[in-house]
Amino acid sequence: MNEFALPTGIKVFERGWLSANNILFWSNDDVSIVDTGYVAHQEQTLSLVRNALKAEGLSKLDKIVNTHLHSDHCGGNAILVNDFQSSIYVPAYEFSAVYDWNENLLSFKNLGQNCPAFQCHHSLEPGKRILLGAYMWEILAAPGHDPHSVILYQEDHQLLISADALWEDGFGAIFPELDGEDGFEEVARTLDLIDQLKIKLVIPGHGKLFTDVKTSLAKARSRLDYLATDKARNARHAAKVLLKFRLLEWQSLELHLVHEWIKETPLMKAIAKELNQSIDQLADWLPPALTKAGGAKIDQNILINQD
Repeated sequence: MNEFALPTGIKVFERGWLSANNILFWSNDDVSIVDTGYVAHQEQTLSLVRNALKAEGLSKLDKIVNTHLHSDHCGGNAILVNDFQSSIYVPAYEFSAVYDWNENLLSFKNLGQNCPAFQCHHSLEPGKRILLGAYMWEILAAPGHDPHSVILYQEDHQLLISADALWEDGFGAIFPELDGEDGFEEVARTLDLIDQLKIKLVIPGHGKLFTDVKTSLAKARSRLDYLATDKARNARHAAKVLLKFRLLEWQSLELHLVHEWIKETPLMKAIAKELNQSIDQLADWLPPALTKAGGAKIDQNILINQD
């Protein structure tokens, strides 16, 4: 949890760096949650929500709102809907793809992620507002980490739900850049947008809540410059992020099967190209690189998750 005073009817489940934070809202008129955590942690998400609702004497969850459709932000959708029959809100540009569950348009297959299928009911239109608990929030487009991501702003209390557009010490991996899109430029524009808002408190997609927005923006811009001056840095970081998330589901897997997954994941092929490597070279490099970064260990040709 967090040490910051939030307005009545808002609770944040801080989930660490490998499962998105969940923000629960409640009032007499509406009970909602923003983002539902990673698929590997869906049972934890359900337990957290059940216990929080019980503590407030509530039994319903009207809305599930996803800032973007990576499995660490929507991996708990299906299990929550099964329990609460909630309506799901997704970014407008993703609505049709989710409605039809078109895996060629959704990012899960491209990123090598699993996500239980869910139905969507409403879209999040940038420029419009949405009721979450007792408060109206502005929906703002925030491309960069994901081309269709949104962030949410509550003007009266000067609160920002920043998703993966801004963390206290950075932002999410810039995946669109690896697909030939202008990811770096989009991140810069989103940071400029955040800089224009009056913000007292940021609820990020990962990590703790924070108030020093100027310092965080400066760190984010510095990191963006670092990545943009050598695109291979972003590619290497993205590869390790993708493998680490997949390893959360496996917990352990023989290296030859890890290599197969790397070779079969579409974005890994784009990463190999960015690094001027063959996909076989990337598959050989990546598990030891994640191990060196402290996210895994290798024992008898088995890759093992390490938190």
